[in-house]
Amino acid sequence: MHIILGEENARELTNKYTLLELDLIRVEPDADALQAYCVLEDIPAEDVLRLDEYSRLHQKLVENFRKRNWQYCENVLEHLKGRWGGSVDTFYSEIADRVAKYKDQEPGPEWDGTYEIYNRN
Repeated sequence: MHIILGEENARELTNKYTLLELDLIRVEPDADALQAYCVLEDIPAEDVLRLDEYSRLHQKLVENFRKRNWQYCENVLEHLKGRWGGSVDTFYSEIADRVAKYKDQEPGPEWDGTYEIYNRN
């Protein structure tokens, strides 16, 4: 699996590959967030048969995460883990960890689901 950043890059690949939306990522405090996507290759045959269904379920996960619908996220993660030959499971585990954290301590009102990877010190 490869990760690409930016919608323009994604558009160039959508005709050849299956892409899944991941996080919005901000690398600097004042920078615009970039959309991250994973490029799926070598999808197992059992997942190819239900590709549209799993892709929609993945997209609903991302949308509901940004809406703070934590229970929905927990439920759908159970159906997505192991799909795509396990190549997206690291992302799913990360989302599960964030959901658990946010259920315990709700993010502030300014939170929009963007993953910030810069040093805030």
